[in-house]
Amino acid sequence: MLIEIDQKAGFCFGVTTAIQKSEEELKQNEPLYCLGDIVHNSREVERLSKLGLKTINHQDYQDLHHAKVLLRAHGEPPETYRTAEQNHIRIIDATCPVVLRLQQRIKQYFDDPQNKDAQIVIYGKNHHAEVLGLVGQTGGKAIVVENLEEVKKLDFGRDIRLYSQTTKSLDEFQQIEDYIRQHIKPGASFHSFNTICRQVANRTHHIRDFAARHQLVLFVSDTKSSNGRILFEECRKANTNSHFIDGVQAIDDKLLQGVESVGITGATSTPKWLMEEVAQHIREIQNH
Repeated sequence: MLIEIDQKAGFCFGVTTAIQKSEEELKQNEPLYCLGDIVHNSREVERLSKLGLKTINHQDYQDLHHAKVLLRAHGEPPETYRTAEQNHIRIIDATCPVVLRLQQRIKQYFDDPQNKDAQIVIYGKNHHAEVLGLVGQTGGKAIVVENLEEVKKLDFGRDIRLYSQTTKSLDEFQQIEDYIRQHIKPGASFHSFNTICRQVANRTHHIRDFAARHQLVLFVSDTKSSNGRILFEECRKANTNSHFIDGVQAIDDKLLQGVESVGITGATSTPKWLMEEVAQHIREIQNH
């Protein structure tokens, strides 16, 4: 049986950097907190927890003083930094540069008095960590849309500026973009900014090719990963024999019967070591 791990799968640049920063800080043997799960993968969170990383929520963070806190790649709203200043918290900022540029772009537009009547629209998942950070740049006034149905509720008689969460589907973003362009009323302006991460967008096309090459595809991801759900759907479009698993315990041995080629891939939040663990498990099944 051919077993191939997708070499382009695994952590994106932002997540890789955040994990490296956490490991460097943990070597100093000082308490290190992370605001929210460092990555949407429970197995990787568990691994870092064993090294000493303590995951906290925003309520815990408000009560923290004189501590060291890592901000993950998703980014945070301005109030998180204000709390750090008030509570004497040392921030280890691992916000992804792509997310940081997007935050700055939205804030710059929102702060310009000329734009006070415009609708700032963010295509993304409500309550997602990155989206909360983006909405925070507008004092909570940005409108989050998750799908085309929600886009239809916008006021097309007012100016619209469209941005996207960095890990969303490029195809869906373009559908939303086209719909607004077709429905914006005379006298109102519309500008869209494709702020989807290129590294993530490029994986969409690659993963279709990868999935099509194999009889069976095992997509390794945590169910909490929105990027994982998007990429898995792309896998299924190219290969209906694609299966979403979170680790070796989820592999049904019957899937492997009569299969000569298995492709193992995953989300931008899936650690390489977890995909390798899946590959090793399949080898062991084959050897018995």
